[in-house]
Amino acid sequence: MKTKNSTTNLAIRVSIVTILWNVVLSAFKLIAGILSGSGAMISDAIHSASDVFSTFIVIIGIKISAKDSDKEHPYGHERLECVAAILLAVILCATGIGIGYAGLRKIFSGTPGELTIPGTMALIAAIISIVVKEAMYWYTHAAARKINSGALMADAWHHRSDALSSVGSFVGILGARLGLPILDPIASVVICLFVVKAAVDIFLDAIGKMTDKSCDESLITAIREAILKQDGILGIDEIKTRQFGNRIYVDIDIRVDGTQPLCDAHTIAHSAHDIVETQFPLVKHCMIHLNPND
Repeated sequence: MKTKNSTTNLAIRVSIVTILWNVVLSAFKLIAGILSGSGAMISDAIHSASDVFSTFIVIIGIKISAKDSDKEHPYGHERLECVAAILLAVILCATGIGIGYAGLRKIFSGTPGELTIPGTMALIAAIISIVVKEAMYWYTHAAARKINSGALMADAWHHRSDALSSVGSFVGILGARLGLPILDPIASVVICLFVVKAAVDIFLDAIGKMTDKSCDESLITAIREAILKQDGILGIDEIKTRQFGNRIYVDIDIRVDGTQPLCDAHTIAHSAHDIVETQFPLVKHCMIHLNPND
């Protein structure tokens, strides 16, 4: 079972690794863009550098959300990670719209070939950028799924948006060298659609976790099956779940023999409570209510 500290440390470790890679990659692309005379690659370097800022938002959001409960926040601070995810979704959406707008502006202005003819080094830098940023996406994506972090997932998609931006740079640079500069703005518009779609999905997921959205039916079914396996539980009247940031609250009404002593009924309820919180690590708290079986 993962503890709060272990999940927080994993998220911060992943974020620091990606920050270091972004700094190195941005410097490499900037140098390659200057030496090869590629404006697209220089712009791509600036885009990669901006990812450092978004990752710092992730670190701040995760650190704050990991704070223990206090008098003013008895249920904890997990929802603050959703705030970070929403901010990143907005940044990601703005990035995608910016990419698409630049592409449309070139197409409708009739001057898609604003790029100069870049050198081979710019193409090599674009390929390296695509590989590195896609690797960073999968690295961050895996950690986000492991700890159910919306902010980290948003940051993963930010890395993929950078990889897609590098694809656009590669197509534009290659198109300019082949005499087909129109490929650059067309690729930008397509990339824009993918990035904005990812931003909307992340935004809706974060909003759902801030408005007590219920969990997937598969998780509810698994909890129901685990409860019904316990001795003394004669049935389940109701199960309610709500997402609270990256954690889950569960309320369950179980039926037990109403003629048994209160101590025995309490033992059954306590056992059900422990089973849920032990078998389902994302459950922060489980509330069990006893109903006498008619």
